[in-house]
Amino acid sequence: MHESLLFARTLCGHYSNRDQAQADPSKFAHINIFFLPLPWEVFQGPGFYSEQSYDHDPWRPYRQGVHRLREGQAGAHVVENFGLSNPERVAGAPQHRSLLNEIKSDRLQPRCGCSMHFKGDAQRGYEGSVEPGKGCLVPRDGKPTYLVSEVFVDQTSWSSRDRGFDPDTDQLVWGSEHGLLKFERLAFLADHLQDDWLVGLSD
Repeated sequence: MHESLLFARTLCGHYSNRDQAQADPSKFAHINIFFLPLPWEVFQGPGFYSEQSYDHDPWRPYRQGVHRLREGQAGAHVVENFGLSNPERVAGAPQHRSLLNEIKSDRLQPRCGCSMHFKGDAQRGYEGSVEPGKGCLVPRDGKPTYLVSEVFVDQTSWSSRDRGFDPDTDQLVWGSEHGLLKFERLAFLADHLQDDWLVGLSD
């Protein structure tokens, strides 16, 4: 099986940090993360839709993204990031997959400098981080910050941490004050994918 397909099958899933939230509710909210494979037609190649929501409010996700998969250097898996022009029309797609048909490539907004680069394999898991540089800018309180994002995903879990830094001083401005968010995998969501889904994969 193609390495990119093994990565996609590992990445796509439903993850929950319920145990972490129950153990320390004052520090961690109960969050669900979904990564779904996109219909091939969206990019004429492999891609994903992602959604993060608080468990008590699944129909109003606080983060949504569309991602195109491509091959990077030295065997890396590059996940490009795009914003949706109409995110509310796709909210809830993990429960109603037909909503993914609302995603059109000409309505996506590229998030320059925000690609995630993953390395590893399906047995040991994959470590991901934002592409080098300080190009992934996220506004916070009216001022730009650059994003540093770290992810680890394997067959049973997902852990991540997002932080924002001042572009001029490199001082931490925002981010998880209590360490990594730790999720357990509740479901695999891409076991049906075959190599033909990778047609159009670019480097």
